[in-house]
Amino acid sequence: MLAALLCVLAAAPSQAAGYRYWSFWDRDGGTWTYATQGPGTARPEDGDVQGFRFSVSENSQDAAKPRGPADFADICAKTPARDGRKRIGLVLDFGTRADAPRGESPPAPRLACARVAEDATSAEALASVAKPLRYDSKALLCAIDGYPESGCGEQVSGDGTDRSRAEEKPRPEGTANQDQGGGGPSVGLIAGIAAVAVLGGAAFWQARRRRG
Repeated sequence: MLAALLCVLAAAPSQAAGYRYWSFWDRDGGTWTYATQGPGTARPEDGDVQGFRFSVSENSQDAAKPRGPADFADICAKTPARDGRKRIGLVLDFGTRADAPRGESPPAPRLACARVAEDATSAEALASVAKPLRYDSKALLCAIDGYPESGCGEQVSGDGTDRSRAEEKPRPEGTANQDQGGGGPSVGLIAGIAAVAVLGGAAFWQARRRRG
């Protein structure tokens, strides 16, 4: 019976848990690449394009990319160059309704051209065009332009239900990469372990009764 249950658990799809957060991207030619630094330490050059996408994902491998056009010439066409300043094209994608926290609706994606000091970080460029920003006590970027109103890197079950806040979450400040590390075990895996433990305990007591 135990073997049969293990087979069923192995065959059943697990209910994967993800994390609801703002991911950070660099535009490399015509493609988006997951940023290797957080916006608090990255210092883009004049003419760079960077993106922010709000979504639910398990890790960097399945993170949703910013959508829509991302050409620097178009984004910054109405923002002339200025001596001692640099221009950064920003793509702000607030995600889909399916990824939104309960009771909130995502704003439409938008483009912004940040003209900032030559040594400015990506976070400073973002703050110049998309206030209010919200950060948590560990400098995790929680909200852009006030969205979402609450929450920050919380864990979400496979059916979209909020779970406890993730212990391992994206950190935009002082990190070598943004990878979420996969977080904790999935809901399905936890349930399977519990079921096996219960069945194992029952088998143990039955065997003990027979010996008695």
